[in-house]
Amino acid sequence: PIKINTGFKSMLRMKKLPFVFILKVQVALLGLNGYCQALEIRHIKPASQIDQRNQYYLGLLSMALEKTRALEGEFQLIESKVVMPQGRALKELEKSSSLDIVWSMSTIEREEKLLPIRIPLLKGLLGYRVFIVRNEDNDKFKNIENLTQLKSLVAGQGHDWPDTLILKANDLPVVTSPSYGGLFEMLNNLRFDYFPRGIQEPWAEVASHAGMNIVVEDTLMLKYRAPIYFFVNVNNTALADRLERGLRLAINDGSFDEHFYTSPVNRSVFASGKMKGRKIFQLENPLLSAKTPLDDETLWFNDSELKN
Repeated sequence: PIKINTGFKSMLRMKKLPFVFILKVQVALLGLNGYCQALEIRHIKPASQIDQRNQYYLGLLSMALEKTRALEGEFQLIESKVVMPQGRALKELEKSSSLDIVWSMSTIEREEKLLPIRIPLLKGLLGYRVFIVRNEDNDKFKNIENLTQLKSLVAGQGHDWPDTLILKANDLPVVTSPSYGGLFEMLNNLRFDYFPRGIQEPWAEVASHAGMNIVVEDTLMLKYRAPIYFFVNVNNTALADRLERGLRLAINDGSFDEHFYTSPVNRSVFASGKMKGRKIFQLENPLLSAKTPLDDETLWFNDSELKN
């Protein structure tokens, strides 16, 4: 019920104002006192306290919602209560049981089961893959000159990551794990030879596993098209439309690129990631949808911008 202070109610009795006016006052007070319910959006929980990968995507999610807030209302982001492997998170989103949004690399299958917002959140940067390796193996990788030589070594990846299928489709041997954290243990314990990571990921990951004998290899890089999209349930077209409008507004006013280039992780890559001098092995991505906006240059990172 609407609460009106005693003095104001007395004034209404004294003036004997018409009912229509009183109704308008109540409606105004309703808006001022925040009775309109905020849109709740449930998202994934980080894999651990040291996992900071979510922060970039949550920043873009908040940006898109904020740019549409004046017309479409308030919002509240709610973190999932439990950590979910990527495969489970996508299944939960498909059922719309505990999640409203997931950010993930796109595949044809995912775009068929879920509703993608086809704006690459990392401008395709995740498709630039460098390796975490054991320190004693670093020189071995420096001597690799071509993809055929790399095929003699074994990569490690998540069992439900699209990257696993991409590597296998390009005849690169892969060992998998259901656990993100477990992959670091497996590398350290000689279960595979290298852990390909998106160019913005490995330095922070190595630093957060300082007790392990691992380093970022600095001479090689894999490259393939790998857009990360926001995905929502196929029936949640209202949220998908709002997010696309918000992201487009952010692209047009420059705030999307500002977030991309000034994000602490991305900024450190462009400053010292040694991307330009690496030997690049181009891979095909057979999981890429025909609807991928490859021709829209505003959505993708441009190699010509590399300075180091």
